Formats: sequence, structure tokens, C-alpha cells
Amino acid sequence: MSTATVSRYFNAPDVVAQATAARIRDVVERTGYVPNLLAGGLASSRTKLIAVAVPRFSQPLFASTIQAIADALANAGYGVLLGLTGSSDQHAEGQLVSIVGRRPDGIVLAGTSLSSDARKWLRNSGVSVIEIWDLPRDPIDLVVGFSHIRVGQAIARHVLNSGRRKAFMISADGARARERRAGFIRALRSGGAPDPVVAAFTGGATTYRDGRSALALHLESGRDPDVVVCSSDWSAHGAMDELRARGRRVPEDVAVIGFGDLDFASELVPTLTTVKIDGEAIGRKALAFLSLRSEGKRIQQSVIDIGFSLIVRESG
Repeated sequence: MSTATVSRYFNAPDVVAQATAARIRDVVERTGYVPNLLAGGLASSRTKLIAVAVPRFSQPLFASTIQAIADALANAGYGVLLGLTGSSDQHAEGQLVSIVGRRPDGIVLAGTSLSSDARKWLRNSGVSVIEIWDLPRDPIDLVVGFSHIRVGQAIARHVLNSGRRKAFMISADGARARERRAGFIRALRSGGAPDPVVAAFTGGATTYRDGRSALALHLESGRDPDVVVCSSDWSAHGAMDELRARGRRVPEDVAVIGFGDLDFASELVPTLTTVKIDGEAIGRKALAFLSLRSEGKRIQQSVIDIGFSLIVRESG
């Protein structure tokens, strides 16, 4: 068969007749053939490579979303390159220079803060950039995210509706956690409740240990919260265990709310009230953006707000 048909099989297998595809697969398996993606990229200006850049992969909130994105891209025939940008702006920018040099078809940025100069450079690089996990005020290119301020406001409304007023927050100190915190505080004030006491932690997502230690210090200082709001499900888990160890009932005495809806959230006793972000939806929207770009089609809506869900469970 023609080289064009074989090329079509590797680049868009769905458009090749099933019988033809089966013949090509048989030859590939017998010969161990691997297509030269570099040569194909030079010929078509496409590499079928997508870079996904995250500050650190150990954060469960990012890990589940990135896995969903990687699965969606892999199913569509893309290779996925994972880049760890770290917490330093200079390191992040150096990583992105290296990534762009490999000419990927797109870069997915998750939770990475960049300087205005770096954002301008990426905008002019000619590579499609999809920012996720946020709704930036000055997008580099394309966005699939949600409003952290509105997350904080939604949690505050839930707290106020449940009749609770004395909030304690266990929060990371990153830009997005600060936005959720600001939204929460403003909504509490609007509802006539006092500002919460806040324990802020640097270095990424708050941990189980952060939740236990912060709440222990808060209770030992003589304060008596009726709700604990955490910036991760892990720290919420720690807070629940600390309350249990001190004879406090959840939610009768103190409600606990997390963020992320990690796998264990629905298995805790009591089950954890939290905020769910649909990582699979992010992956589908990112893939749709890339497909439109590869086909040279105009993107009508470059910023997509996928929203979030407040999952109310037994913890309050």
C-alpha cells in the first residue's frame, strides 16, 4: 500500500479502513517498526508531543488532574512529556525554554506562576499554551480552569447556611490558595461573621501533619472553632484525626471541609465535605483546543471555566 496510507494510519488511525489498519498493524508487529516522529514532525510541522508542566508531581491535587489529561492525550495519539517546574520562577522559566526547544504541539501549564516577561515570551513562541487550574487575568493563550475566589465564596456560603460562625483556616500560601482564602473571608464578612483565624503553610499543598499540628496549636491557645476549612483533603484528614483525639465530634462540635475530593475523602469516617475539580473535563477541553489548532480552525472561546462542585458529606 502507499506510504501516504501508512502515514495516515500513524497520524489519524480512525480515518483508515479497518481492514487496511489491521494489515498495517500486522506488518508493524512482525517487523518491530517504530515511526520516525522527528522526520514526521519536520514534514508536517507537528510533533504529536504535548508537554505538561507542573510545579511538583507529588501534589495529589495536580496528580489526579494530570493523569486524566495524559490519558485523554494518549488516547488521541499524543506523546506526553512531563516537566517539573518547581517553585522558583527562574527554574520554571529555564524548564520552559528547554520544553519549547523541543517544539511540542502544545504546553499545558498547571499551577505554575511566571513573570510577565516569561508569559510574553511564551505568547510569542508560536507554541499553543493551555493554562489549567486557574482563570488568569492575562492569559498567555488558552485557558481551561476555574475561579478560586468563587470556590472560597461557595464554601463560606455553605458555612453560613449551616449556622457556623467561628472559622479556623488551615491554608497553603500559594497564589491560588490565597485567592480561595480571600473569597472565603469576604463572603464571611458579607454574612456578618467575624474573620477566621488562619494558619498558613509555605511549600505547596498542606499535609496531614499540617492539619493536625495547626489545629492542635489553635485549640491549645484556648480558641473554640465550630468549623475548620482546609486547603487540601490531606490537611482536613489530619484535622479530623486531631479533633477525634481530643474528644471533639465531627460535625456535631466542629465541621471540617477540605479541597480536592481525593480518593479517600468519601471513605473517611465521617465522610469528608470537600470541593471537587473535574480533571477529566479539563483533559477533554484541552484536547479539543489542540485538535482545533492542529486543524487550523479558529477558536471561538479561548477561556473555558469548567467550574467546581461542593460535595457535601457527613463532616459538615
